[in-house]
Amino acid sequence: MSRRARTTRLGFQPPAVGEEEIEAVAETIRSGWLTTGPRAALLEERMAEYLEAEHVVALASGTAAMHLALVALGVGPGDEVLTTPITWPATANVVEHCGARPVFVDVRPDDLNIDPERVREAITGRTKAILPVHLAGQPCDLDPLLAHGVPVVEDAAHALESRYRGRKVGAISAATCFSLYATKNVAAGEGGLVATDDAALAEVVREMRLTRRGDGSHYDQVAPGFKANLSDVLAAIALVQLDKLERHAVIRGRLFELYDEGLAGLDGITPLARDHRDTHARHLYVVRVDAERAGGTRDEYRAALDEDGIATSIHFLPVHQLTWFRRRYPDQPALPVAERAGREVLSLPLSPAHSEDDILDVVAAVRRAHERLSG
Repeated sequence: MSRRARTTRLGFQPPAVGEEEIEAVAETIRSGWLTTGPRAALLEERMAEYLEAEHVVALASGTAAMHLALVALGVGPGDEVLTTPITWPATANVVEHCGARPVFVDVRPDDLNIDPERVREAITGRTKAILPVHLAGQPCDLDPLLAHGVPVVEDAAHALESRYRGRKVGAISAATCFSLYATKNVAAGEGGLVATDDAALAEVVREMRLTRRGDGSHYDQVAPGFKANLSDVLAAIALVQLDKLERHAVIRGRLFELYDEGLAGLDGITPLARDHRDTHARHLYVVRVDAERAGGTRDEYRAALDEDGIATSIHFLPVHQLTWFRRRYPDQPALPVAERAGREVLSLPLSPAHSEDDILDVVAAVRRAHERLSG
């Protein structure tokens, strides 16, 4: 029996929070610690253990994490940082904030992660760092990137639970940057982390996240830092979310299975590839909509799902084609794989807050759209 369209709207990634997070926030407020304090320190300690890294520094956002990691590596004017166009603009923005130039490198067609072969071709004497993204939770191919001897700073906003060839993402490169944004697998609302085994790099990030050191009245400034520290209120939420991570991972795994089973056989609707050698964090369920084979464009499918009460998103529109970057770098060469992907990618609802019935409703809506559009 076919499923009927929903009568209530399904959110794209509602946070999976409950009374435990509410109580943790209330307890933090009662403790008197609203800014960085013991809970932020505990989060750093527990995350270092989880990520199998020597050092973790808690910050105000994933953007701040990437920015300060690049600052700690000395990235500045005249430098180039190789990165992917299939990402949120923050990945490239932080390079600009350092006064350097983001050099966009095309992606692989199967998982849309940065293409190591294109990276090899793009490296010059001005390349100061490589900033790859683990899209949707699938680790990019790190070993070829590390082989160049250029510092690698990973944008692991989607990849808190990922492993690359058995190694935990977070303890592989010079620095790995995570997000605690409201939609992430550990959702504190806002926040970020830098994980590293480099004690000197970690110390620079700590120094730069606040503009002073000292005990309050007697203080000093050793560098023109940033206001990028994480509050204890947000750290308290993150600690509860960390306790739930394994349970939430099981839920997301089951929801992935429902999507895989339900969308199998739909011509022109193809999930991004997952490498069986790696551990996928299952942060996003992204499909590509081949308009010729699927009978309609990505935007037509998105509109059809919206009419059925299903919220979706796009991960991502190519950064180099966004207005600011297009105007700033008019000499940017075409990146055909990324540009085609930008027209085709569609992210379907996925959250531990979703039920199996919610995902079956999405599958049914996609299949109805496919039947209508493909004729």
